[in-house]
Amino acid sequence: MSTAGWQRALVLTGCMVFGMAAWATGAGAQAAVPTVLAAGHSARGDVPVGGSYIFRLNVPAGHVVQGEFKGRNTVLDLQDEQGRHVRRLGVADGTQQGMMWVAADSPQRLAVHHTGDMAGTFELQLAKVLAPQIQRTSDDGRKLASPRLRALQKTIASGGSSEAFWKEIAREGSPLIESLSDKESLVTFLWKGEAKNVRLFGSPSGDHDPLARLPGSDVWWATFRMPNTARLSYRLAPDIPVVQDDPRAQRRIILATAQRDHLNPRVFPDTADTLIDIYQGASAVALPKAPPQPWIERNAGTAAGTLVHHELDSAILGNRRDVWIYQPAGAAPEALLVLFDAHAYLERVPTPAIIDNLMAEGLIPPTAVVLIGNPSPTARGVELPPNKLFARFLDEELMPWVKDRGVSQPAERTVIAGSSYGGLASAYAGLVNPHHFGNVLSLSGSYWWAPKGEIPGWMMREYVKASKADVRFYLDAGRYEASHGGRDGILETSRHLGDVLRAKGYAVTQVEHDTGHDYLHWQGSLGCGLVALLKPVAYESGLPACHGQ
Repeated sequence: MSTAGWQRALVLTGCMVFGMAAWATGAGAQAAVPTVLAAGHSARGDVPVGGSYIFRLNVPAGHVVQGEFKGRNTVLDLQDEQGRHVRRLGVADGTQQGMMWVAADSPQRLAVHHTGDMAGTFELQLAKVLAPQIQRTSDDGRKLASPRLRALQKTIASGGSSEAFWKEIAREGSPLIESLSDKESLVTFLWKGEAKNVRLFGSPSGDHDPLARLPGSDVWWATFRMPNTARLSYRLAPDIPVVQDDPRAQRRIILATAQRDHLNPRVFPDTADTLIDIYQGASAVALPKAPPQPWIERNAGTAAGTLVHHELDSAILGNRRDVWIYQPAGAAPEALLVLFDAHAYLERVPTPAIIDNLMAEGLIPPTAVVLIGNPSPTARGVELPPNKLFARFLDEELMPWVKDRGVSQPAERTVIAGSSYGGLASAYAGLVNPHHFGNVLSLSGSYWWAPKGEIPGWMMREYVKASKADVRFYLDAGRYEASHGGRDGILETSRHLGDVLRAKGYAVTQVEHDTGHDYLHWQGSLGCGLVALLKPVAYESGLPACHGQ
């Protein structure tokens, strides 16, 4: 392709420097002057197999950069000036993704790379660049609960160092776990090094808890008393900038620096894509009596089904989305799982392997899966909270489309499932479309939600008003999802919904676990919910994965 052809393929908007074009590399490409991107600039283009675009950045050091990326067969990486990898900012799943990072002192650039075996496209926008405010480090005066840290504090006070402590953590891994009894442990999350602040993302409190610095040392810590049945994933965020923005936006700034715990070898999800840099995925911790998750690893000798990708246009919603159909091997489907947040339930949760393992153990009948993608994060926030147009899409477009592909099942053998907003959407689908969905599997459903201007409890009120339908429920919530900040959380509102449903005469299986809002937990509870709804006799027999050890 000629340089002129590359320039036609790339469309730039915003206050661009006149005459600059993207620097494209790869098969058939000719280099041009590198493009410089700053706040308000955007770009889109076609990328041939093996091709890439490089964009230099005009962003002040220390500023928070926020933007969006959408790539089909393309990924977006942050690099240093020499082209060395710093951080993956966007993946090639075809959806609109938010991105955020803190600009470094040295020059950086963005690289859009082709991936896969087909030509790709991308859309890229730098929406905002936010200036940081001056910060001061302060000691919050918390008392040390950890015996090991109290001993370290004495060592440092007498002129010693933290070197032996960090060697111990390197051997044993972080977080520091100190047993209190057969039922509880002290769990101390740690950060090593200089920083103005460090916060814990995925804290047992359900908040972004700050770590405290051990005076005179490079040790940052936050200690929690946790039951030995706990499991959670988490990240640590050092040097979170303070910016001029609303409180909700400032809270999200934690994502600009959040990263895995480099002292913890346990990674979630444990994939090659996650390991590409410290900013991908999360760190995992499971205390000694955390419920087992026996179905997440594909068992040798278990037949694998087929996963086929489709794109589905909606006239009702005016958009297009990815949809996958998973067909089991060796037998015609006798049940159907319809699952929201498709990308997460393929990339973070190994849904096909879970289905195959459950079938191989006879815990569910042969089950097909329809995984529904979101067109964008914005669309997800509009569609999944109770939305009459989205309910029509499920009823009038999706389920007839599923029937045309030969995988539909009667309502009593169809499960609609999801987590967070997906759990909320599942319960709403059971309310308004029970002729399609006779089973609702809700993981940490966002039942705190209510339409603007209405008081919380909307879903519960709707079930109270409606006539009882032939629908069964599995409601799962984490004890670390309880209320904070003055309103009921996912834990309390899930309990409330369960009470309402039982009062109406619905069959409800309701479970709680020592976990948070977490795919690490949901990958285990998805299987338990399917067994409870599709083969309740097996569930009630006392599966350790679902009822504890």
